[in-house]
Amino acid sequence: MITYPKDYKSKLSRRETQYAIKTVKDSFQVALAKALNLDRVTAPIMVTKASGINDDLNGVERKVHFTMKNVDGEAEVVQSLAKWKRMALYRYGYEPGEGIYTDMNAIRRDDDTDNLHSLFVDQWDWCRVISPEERNEEFLKDIVRKIVKAICDTNEKVREKYPVLDFRMNEDVYFVTTQELEDMYPDMDAKQRENAVAKEHGTVFLMQIGGRLKSGKKHDGRAPDYDDWALNGDIIVWNDVLGCAFEISSMGIRVDAESLHRQLAEENCLEREQFPFHKGILDGTLPLTIGGGIGQSRLCMLLLQKAHIGEVQCSVWPDEMREECKAHGINLL
Repeated sequence: MITYPKDYKSKLSRRETQYAIKTVKDSFQVALAKALNLDRVTAPIMVTKASGINDDLNGVERKVHFTMKNVDGEAEVVQSLAKWKRMALYRYGYEPGEGIYTDMNAIRRDDDTDNLHSLFVDQWDWCRVISPEERNEEFLKDIVRKIVKAICDTNEKVREKYPVLDFRMNEDVYFVTTQELEDMYPDMDAKQRENAVAKEHGTVFLMQIGGRLKSGKKHDGRAPDYDDWALNGDIIVWNDVLGCAFEISSMGIRVDAESLHRQLAEENCLEREQFPFHKGILDGTLPLTIGGGIGQSRLCMLLLQKAHIGEVQCSVWPDEMREECKAHGINLL
């Protein structure tokens, strides 16, 4: 469902928007790399099906896949690089306190297209090696604060260059678990709860996503084999243009051997333990890590005060959506 803000008009022309997108991306990736001690690396657009390292997201999304002329088996277009990054850190020899980030471009064929969602996903995928002592909630919160500060610093640079923009992001992060949120708003569904807490606090880190709540429901789905559901979360902010909670990042401390086995068992997919990636976690070959994805188009949309993600990225949209958006002052690229 599309939201059309009343009397909406972009504060930047299409050409200005292109310049501003570059400002956001150039500024933020420098700030992020400095804050978390990350090196930029190249990343794949496809992986083999047999590797088991493609992101399963919620476990139900269909991957874009194809056979190849000179390679046996099937290849899959990535849905994200959550697993690939951890293997890269091992292969490249990174140590605790060091990490990587990359430009991740993916196709998610089953995503609904609306103001916030596109079939094309672009994000900064990042991952950092951690020590066993850092697998705790306080360390997770510290990393979240550093990411939020990098966003806020980028926001200030964008506003200095384009004074017509007046979005101000709250640097003071409100931390809350999904169970605490359900207890606070028991009569609301998950999205309504997110809207309520984001509107009240501005910037929120919603923790512990993936497991079942006391109600028996999940707040949201998470694949069982990358995030530790007890040590993960989403960075959410209030979007004044659309009047809703706005997710910028999904991230977390990644599974160790114990949490991987427990979550695979809970989701009835222990057969994944036969994949090389999963074996590497279970036998301790792969390092302990923290990581996540930060939406590039999402961040541009937020800081440039756009009403539709199609105003900051090129993708495929239904014809009727293009026509309706144009009628409401939303110019898709």
